[in-house]
Order: sequence, then C-alpha cells, then structure tokens
Amino acid sequence: MKADVDMSISKLRSGLRTIGILAAAMAACPAGAQPASSQQKRAAEAAVDRYADRMGRLGDAIYSYAEIGFQETKTVALVTKELRANGFTVETGVAGMPTAYVARYGKGGPVIGLMADFDGVPGTSQDTTSVVERPIVAGAPGHGEGHNTHQPTIIAAALAAKVAMERFHLPGTLVLFGGPAEEIGASRGYMVNAGLFKGLDAMIDVHVDTVFGTAYGLANFSRVSVQWKYKGVSGHGAQPWTGRSALDGVELLDLGVNYMREHGYNPDDARVHNVVTQAGLQPNIIPEAATDWYYIRAKSPRLVSEILDWVRDIAKGAAASTRTTVSEQIIAGTWPYYGNKALAKVLDANIQRVGMPQWSTDDIAFARNLQTALKVDVVGLANKTIPLAQSKQEAGTTDAGDVSWQVPMVRMRFPARPPGATTLHHWAAAVGVATPLAHKGMTVGAKALTDTVIDLLTDPALLKGIRRDFAAQLAGFPKWSSLLPSDAKVPLSINATQMARYRGALAHFEYNPDSRQTYLQFMKSSYLPQAGVDWRPSSTESAEVSPSSLNWQWDQ
Repeated sequence: MKADVDMSISKLRSGLRTIGILAAAMAACPAGAQPASSQQKRAAEAAVDRYADRMGRLGDAIYSYAEIGFQETKTVALVTKELRANGFTVETGVAGMPTAYVARYGKGGPVIGLMADFDGVPGTSQDTTSVVERPIVAGAPGHGEGHNTHQPTIIAAALAAKVAMERFHLPGTLVLFGGPAEEIGASRGYMVNAGLFKGLDAMIDVHVDTVFGTAYGLANFSRVSVQWKYKGVSGHGAQPWTGRSALDGVELLDLGVNYMREHGYNPDDARVHNVVTQAGLQPNIIPEAATDWYYIRAKSPRLVSEILDWVRDIAKGAAASTRTTVSEQIIAGTWPYYGNKALAKVLDANIQRVGMPQWSTDDIAFARNLQTALKVDVVGLANKTIPLAQSKQEAGTTDAGDVSWQVPMVRMRFPARPPGATTLHHWAAAVGVATPLAHKGMTVGAKALTDTVIDLLTDPALLKGIRRDFAAQLAGFPKWSSLLPSDAKVPLSINATQMARYRGALAHFEYNPDSRQTYLQFMKSSYLPQAGVDWRPSSTESAEVSPSSLNWQWDQ
C-alpha cells in the first residue's frame, strides 16, 4: 500500500514539473506565438504541392505575355486577380505606377513581406524549349532573365502560409509587393519614397537562378539611371551651317566620358555605360533632338554621385561646344543591396530542409542539350543546395537594394533555369524558364519561402536577432538617402513605343493558364532532346553538377 502511495506521489511530482516547464515555455512567448512545428511546415509544403500546377501555369502565361518595364499590364492583371481570388486584399497603382501593387492577408504582427519583379528584357523573345536562337516574334521582348517565375513563386508561398495561418491560428500579416521595371531599376526607389515598406518586420525577395541558396552582407553596386536630352536646330544636311546638331552634343558627351573613364575611378569600383536612344531621322536632316541614356554604377552611393557630377559637367560642356542645349532626367537610383545575416540563416535552414528538386531524366537531358548547343561545359543540373555564405559585392544592380535599407531583407535564389547561358539579358537565358524544369525549381523555392514565413510568424526570438543585425547594418554605413531627386517622376512611357510595336504579334502566342493544355502543348513545343545533339552522359560522367562548379552570379 505504501509503495502504491509513493508511486502516486512520484507521478504527481513529475506531472507538476512538466506543467511548470510548459507554463514557462508559454510565458516566454507572446500571446498567439508558438515555436514553429514540423506539422505546420508539412501542412504548408503540402499546400505548395497542391498549388504547383497552377503556379507553373501562371509563370508560363507571364512568359507568353513578354511584357517589359512599366508595360506589364496583363501580368499584373493576372497575378492580382489570383491573389484576390484567394482572399488577399490588393491595391494596384501604388507609388504612381499602374503596374505596381501591394497585397495583404491577416492582421497584427509580425508583418512579413514577400517581394518580386516580373518584367521582361527587350529583344530576347525565344521559344523556351529551343537550344538555338529561335524567337517567338523576331525582335520582340522576352523573358531573357526568367522574371516570369518570380511572382508565381511568392504567390504560392503566400497562399501556403495562409493555409497554415488559418489551420493553426497563427498571428501576423503577409504583405506581397509587385515591383515593375526592375530591368531599368525604376520602381522600388519610388515605392520606398512613397513609404510602402514601413511597418514590416522582415522582407524576402526572390530571383531565378541555376542554383538554390541565399547569402548575407553587401552585394551589388549602387546605380543611377540618367538621360541627357540635347536640343539643336534642324536644317538641310548639305547646309550644316544653317543648323545645330543635337547628335554632335551626344557624340561629344560620349567622347568626354571615354576620357573620364581613365582618371575618374578604379575600374574595380565602378562602371559607366550608355546607349543612344535618339539620334536623328536621316543623314540629310540635321538632328534637332538626340538622347543619351547612361547607367552609372559604383560600390557606394557616394562614388556614384561623384561620377554623376563629373558626367554632368561633361554633358554641359558638350552642349556649350556645339551651341545646343541639354536637359537632364534622372530615371532611377538605388543603393547597393544588403542581405540580413540573421534572416539569411533562417531562410538557409529551410532551403536545406527542402533541398533540390528531384530532376527527371528529361530535365537533365534538356539541360545537357542546351549546354552542348552553347558549347559550354556539359554539367546537367545542380544536385545540391548552396551553403550559406557572405555575399561578394559585384557590379550588377537591383532596385530592391533601396528596400534593404528600410527593412531587414534577404534574397533567395531558386533553381528554375538550366546552367548554360554565360550571361543574362540574352535569348539563352530564356531557355527552360517556362518548362517542367522551371516549375520544379519554383516549387522548392515556394516551400522554402513558406517555411521561413512560418518561422518568422511563430518565433519572436528570430525577429529579435534579425532586428539586432539590421541595427548593426545601419550603424555601419552612412544614413540612407534616396538617389532620386525630390521632383523625380516615374518614367511610365519609357518602353511604351517598343511594347506597342510588338504586342499585337505577341498576342497570338499568349497562353491562358486556365486552358486544358499545358503551355508546351499550346506552343506545340517538345521538351525532349533535340535531334543532332548527343545528350546522354557517358558511363563515367555524372548527369548532374556540383554547385562548386557553377559561377553563382548574385547580381544582375
């Protein structure tokens, strides 16, 4: 009898200790917060799997629209309709841009942002299954950087997180951002200045790649995008003394910049490049108007401003030398992107949890076929995720950089295009980004994103570390200030003429994501290896590739 009593007392004490531990754990979390569970993540990942077909179809439809910066009307109509249909409130036309949007779900904190762009690249129209150059419409825009995969990936992640929030009664708010015109760097700066990113606890941005991973620290250069417009006097080309050539002003500007390059900066620290977008009508008419469009990139905003001042003086001198006049328009400006280390660790843990896609034989064959055709190393597809690393600052830029100085931010690279293209903004970079290969990369990307959102919604300690790293970032650099002038106007018409020229022809190839057909069926394209290329790996050669053999470009 005594033994039974002693055992009962022992069990009671053990039970009280357990209750005490649980009570302490609950007290450590704010009301509504709880550590993320594998059950919550499994539920969200299952939701991504259920949505995967739809996600791929959205990406393929965006690919077929081939819309460039500030002309992404069909793209934005598609993605915002999808979000509204799934319970998000959506505001379009934000920050004075018809193709920018903000979508929200939930209430209260934490407030987690997901952001992506969606514009194409001029002149990169391409049949996504062709390993040789084969434009869908010759000369037309295309997705020569794979931005068509971005919005569907963050939408899938957000819808999956919404499922977990509803099922497990998780607190917080999801905010999705659609940033147009990334290829001209001209939306996020205006969105920042409009205050759209205030109140966020964390932001995750995405970009298509050949690999799967993230990084932290300073990446990318700072940049301004500026046009100098010269005005002269028209006249007959055979009587040049009767006029003043605006094109002469542009040519002198370019000559002066060429001389400036030698003495103006260390070539490791900056880049200055341009295109002449308006030069005249025909040789026997003195050009009355001419326009020179420059990108000035540098490691720091300070150096960008110094070079800009020098080029500005050259532009004025060119006008004085040619008796023309010149006006200046700053189109865009951004600071370098900075990845938050604590947030990168959370994202990386989920990338490693999810892992790479299970590539099919056809996926690998397609990649090898492309690499063979491009005469690059035949390596197949990456089979391992990239380990977390500190970024290397490189000369590419993104207008998302400004956002990373307003809110703790990290960028996820997800494997939705095959290795092969040696550069972006090229037809080869459009190959594969609207195929089953891309859909698989988008799926693992969406899973890692939604798992990270769940971690941030349920673990206040993570957000505390993220805020601490963000404070250290801000303390280590000069105070952020916009490179956009206070009177800068969004260049909404910058691609209007080009898009209008090709939209009618592209319309014949637009894919309806609600169709019974897949995009490849609609296009009558084959995902199988193409004739004349030996794609099969030898018995001693792996059909896949180690991430260490890839040049992992972080910056565009």
